[in-house]
Amino acid sequence: MSVEIELHHEEMLVDGEWIDADDRADVIHPYNGDVVGSVPVASESQVRRAVEAAARAVEQSELSAYERYELLYRTAELLESEAEEVAQLMTAEQGKPITEARGEVDRAVQTLRLSGEEAKRLFGEYVPMDAQRGFDRTHAFTQREPIGVVAAITPFNFPLNLMVHKVGPALAAGNAVVGKPATNTPLVSIKLFGYLDRAARELDAPDGLVNVVTGSGSTVGDVFLESDAVEAISFTGSTGVGKYIANNSGMKDITLELGGNDPTIVWDDANVDAAAEQLVGGACSNAGQVCNSVERVLVHESIEDELVDAIVDHAESLTLGDPFDEETDIAALIDDGAAEKVQRIYEETVEAGATVECGGKYDGRTFEPTVLSGVTPDMPAANEEVFGPLVPVISVSDFDEAIEEANNTEYGLEAGLFTQDMDRAKRAANEIDAGGVNVNTVSGFRADHMPYGGFKDSGVGKEGIKYAVEHFTRQKLVGFHGGKNA
Repeated sequence: MSVEIELHHEEMLVDGEWIDADDRADVIHPYNGDVVGSVPVASESQVRRAVEAAARAVEQSELSAYERYELLYRTAELLESEAEEVAQLMTAEQGKPITEARGEVDRAVQTLRLSGEEAKRLFGEYVPMDAQRGFDRTHAFTQREPIGVVAAITPFNFPLNLMVHKVGPALAAGNAVVGKPATNTPLVSIKLFGYLDRAARELDAPDGLVNVVTGSGSTVGDVFLESDAVEAISFTGSTGVGKYIANNSGMKDITLELGGNDPTIVWDDANVDAAAEQLVGGACSNAGQVCNSVERVLVHESIEDELVDAIVDHAESLTLGDPFDEETDIAALIDDGAAEKVQRIYEETVEAGATVECGGKYDGRTFEPTVLSGVTPDMPAANEEVFGPLVPVISVSDFDEAIEEANNTEYGLEAGLFTQDMDRAKRAANEIDAGGVNVNTVSGFRADHMPYGGFKDSGVGKEGIKYAVEHFTRQKLVGFHGGKNA
């Protein structure tokens, strides 16, 4: 299928103006290598200007909670009105199938609306001071205030909704934002900031309330880290970069949503075919380029053969091809480096003794959905974050071993478990060391309003609108004590 892609040569939004830079970077369609657009490569001075503008906007902004709700709702309306155009643009720059791109746009619209609603829910609480011996019934309460400037740094795999997950709650809480999308997928984020800018102008919000800069991650990120005006950094991306931010952020508030090597356990009382269908979807959606994708399948040995056969059936039903084709389920990996990593992990795992049940063919950036059986915990497909459409199956003999293996990783983002036994499910919930445990679905489950974020090397803090809004505010106690006539 051939689709003509319109070229998008975009600018950055800084202090209410759309600006260019001395250098520009091309944006490449992952499936065929065509240039789909270009963006500026911001200089340090331009990034500093964006941060300074955001700091001024926080001081100048008088938007009420209701007006912040209106800002986000209006942005959602604008995005929804051009949903198909944005989905097409997302597929052009990121390479995910058009059906998945439409789903992401719809999620982003909902995330914006959920964020808008949360702007009206920044409640404090009454604090009874006489709960401690020796104190009287002094009236005291808490109130939440914006933290200031929030820097939002996002990866390539969900270029729209992950930016919304940062920008929406930050604005709902009364902050200003500076967004930094991934260099290889900046176009839909720029679209988003265009809608935000239009909505902000309709409300007469100050210039600089929303800013977006593009270009080098190290250049932009270091300015964020060095600037005293940036009070919070919300980052989604690799664990290595996340640790760098954590080690250099000083007193800034940070939210880090990093890598994963997420397990899903399938026990002998599960509906095998239903589990297999979800496992394939969880491992292969977005070509496996999902932080909480199914990275390891742990199955009771008594149903291993049955489960592998069912997984193969579902994997072989997927269509690999052009992401603009409505029938395509899996398209290309984001770039050559990503493809080479998946190829290496696959080849080393097979060399170590795993059996290829289906798939295993690759060409450039495309990689077939591939099921591997006979995988052991020491093989690369089991102990590395693959970020590709591999489904490694590991056999375990009892639930103790399943729990032990689920925790046998430096990551701890999400986990899944298929079972009909309540006691087993409760044990998994208590003993699996991850930020989320999903019973009778896969690790890849996520609803946009739920608390989402991992343990260990998977990061710190939680996303999910209510939880991110709280993180982007600071809590103040206000107490009324006796005056001069008391």
